[in-house]
Amino acid sequence: MGAARNPQHALPLQVAAVCYRRRGPSVEFLLVNTNGGNKWTFPKGDPDLSLSHGKAAEREAWEEAGVSGSIEPRHFCLYIHSKGVFWKSPGVREYVIKAFLLQVEREENPPETTRNPTWFGPDEARKILAKGREVKYARELQAVIDRAMERIGLAKAVATR
Repeated sequence: MGAARNPQHALPLQVAAVCYRRRGPSVEFLLVNTNGGNKWTFPKGDPDLSLSHGKAAEREAWEEAGVSGSIEPRHFCLYIHSKGVFWKSPGVREYVIKAFLLQVEREENPPETTRNPTWFGPDEARKILAKGREVKYARELQAVIDRAMERIGLAKAVATR
């Protein structure tokens, strides 16, 4: 019999939209600035009790990046993300992020104007997601790009870098 899960020690959940578009034989990923503006990330936020997790991720893509399209109904990976810094209260807090693939079909100006949505190729996205982060969290985000490439069917592009 498995151990009971203790919700006091469970990490809080957020949802992310891993937005992409095809460019010939390759793909680009849409990243946004974090709230502080000094790092890049996927559009993400808290789930909404009135929406499925996929629909909540789709809403985050619209709010933070101004994009919409086809989102997969099931998440393709989970990753650990951190917010905050140890020298400021409440310190560093970790989150479990459910990531959903969203193939972008439409772009407009996002409601959140400070997010600076920008397209990056896979290699550049992996580098920029790691910049300014602890190695542990950088690797989590880089693995999301790798898993997305596999899911999209472009794993060969990842293997040749």
